[in-house]
Amino acid sequence: MINTFDFDTDEELPYYYVIKDSFGGIEELSTKMRNQVRKSFKTYDIRRISSDEMLRVGYPVFLAALQGYKVKARIISRLDFVNRIKKENLKGNIDYWAVYDKKTGKVVAVAINTLHEDCCEYSTMKADPQYLNSTYPYYGLIFEMNRYYLDELKLVYVNDGVKSITGHSNIQTFLIDKFNFRKAYCRVQIVYQWWFKLIVVLLYPFRSLIPVLKVRAILNMEEVRREMNGL
Repeated sequence: MINTFDFDTDEELPYYYVIKDSFGGIEELSTKMRNQVRKSFKTYDIRRISSDEMLRVGYPVFLAALQGYKVKARIISRLDFVNRIKKENLKGNIDYWAVYDKKTGKVVAVAINTLHEDCCEYSTMKADPQYLNSTYPYYGLIFEMNRYYLDELKLVYVNDGVKSITGHSNIQTFLIDKFNFRKAYCRVQIVYQWWFKLIVVLLYPFRSLIPVLKVRAILNMEEVRREMNGL
């Protein structure tokens, strides 16, 4: 069980959320970023979509993104994808976004966000890697989502989740460097059942050698816990 507390403390800690709590429009971005965002908007239509539309267009983007990760990720089937969207719908307060090529109508990036009372969690963002460095679909998508949630809906902040512990994506570094997201440091407490703690202790010295992503993520969290406690 993982408990977080002291959210957005002033103390720099090894555990944090990646958030953005203000929106300054295009002017807050660097000159290069402004040009890339504008190119994205010239190339793509970016909008919120229904869950039915996500079911129709989302799977090819998920598949291309997972296949392009530097760290090997489990490739989901179309049935897995459909079941995930249906499960998301049961939660309620879910927004789906898609990025459409204006000329072809092809969807090249998607996002799934979870709305809370005063914030929005950017739960999932996927893009076809072949478009990332040429027409910048993420740039327009992230800019438009920031504008919508922070400026139009006036939410307190948007949140890309906790510190990445799997290394499968550099999206958090991208958000901090390019879109002025920041680290909201917090404390974390991890409580194990006795038998699970024994497994973690035994495997921890070999964490860099373990190929299974989920197991390595657990051991990386144990490393954060030890850093937090000065072990």
